[in-house]
Amino acid sequence: MAVNMARLPPGQSVAILTAVNDFSASDPIRASALAALDARSREIFRRIVESYLASGEPVGSRNLSRILPITLSPASIRNVMQDLEALGLVFSPHTSAGRLPTEIGLRFFVDSLLQVGDLSQDERARIESSVGGAQEQGLENLLAGASSLLSGLTRGAAVVAASTEDARLRQIEFVRLEPQRALAVLVAEDGSVENRILPVPADLPASALVEAGNYLNARMRGRTLADVRAEVEAGKKAVEAELDELTARLVRDGLAIWSGGAGRRQLIVRGQANLLEDLTAREDLERIRLLFDDLETKTDVIDLLGRAEGGEGVRIFIGSENKLFSLSGSSMIAAPFRDGRSRVVGVLGVIGPTRLNYARIVPMVDYTAKVIAKIVGSG
Repeated sequence: MAVNMARLPPGQSVAILTAVNDFSASDPIRASALAALDARSREIFRRIVESYLASGEPVGSRNLSRILPITLSPASIRNVMQDLEALGLVFSPHTSAGRLPTEIGLRFFVDSLLQVGDLSQDERARIESSVGGAQEQGLENLLAGASSLLSGLTRGAAVVAASTEDARLRQIEFVRLEPQRALAVLVAEDGSVENRILPVPADLPASALVEAGNYLNARMRGRTLADVRAEVEAGKKAVEAELDELTARLVRDGLAIWSGGAGRRQLIVRGQANLLEDLTAREDLERIRLLFDDLETKTDVIDLLGRAEGGEGVRIFIGSENKLFSLSGSSMIAAPFRDGRSRVVGVLGVIGPTRLNYARIVPMVDYTAKVIAKIVGSG
């Protein structure tokens, strides 16, 4: 579906990609009915959504009659609202309570009626200064700073998932924890540190841990994990000739556990406390509790962010369109960022209630992703 977008300066336009629901494919009958909505119905629906995004409260026909740019009686507005309800775009939480948009309604609004604003020069400068100022402290600090900035600007929870596959390595150490478990500590050149626990034979001598670390450290400084693993695999016989069997196995196992799926992404979450602001009902508190539970499920959050990697634009996920938010009824606005070789190396986003200020947050997420991409690409 087309996106109605405010005109932005050259190079600052924001592409918004439909996250999951394409009415024309999934529900052609509804798509046809939505396309046939007249200007009056669209305007009334847009005002209902904008009122909900601003206050979280249902809006009635009498209030709508006061804010509409056209003169309509409350009775005429109620008739239109009934038609919108029949299409599944709005609902009434209880009798005579006015109308609220449904998730389908919010999706229709985002895909067809949303007018995305531009960032002010001050906002751009703040993003560039905050994100750029952290680049000398390493990628992890840069991303942590960007997520903290976004959470502060949007009053939502900011999330960043970044690939660790291409990080340049500094050193690795193996530390025995128990007779059959050791800790592998990997340090990247940007200062980030990740730990993994791996099983080891009970009869593995302490000298083997030191020898395995020395062997890898002689080969990994300034290189990526993928490069080191490829060299070790290609020179398997050379490894076995230089090291004893147990130490050689430790080298291979250590590289394997780092190259597994769990080690390919790091997740940074900032600003969860922002979600506790502006709670208007007990139901809101329960929704936020459920969202906190969702954010603790890091694998699912990373998987959801991964769905935003396709294409060049911002993706918006609303409520139960994604199973992660099916209970909390939350939304996420996310955008990918790329390295100097145009490869997606991470995704950042903002998570909050479905009444997020989409028009304001979309360009913030988009611009922050572009600033990060410029820094990462020049690194």
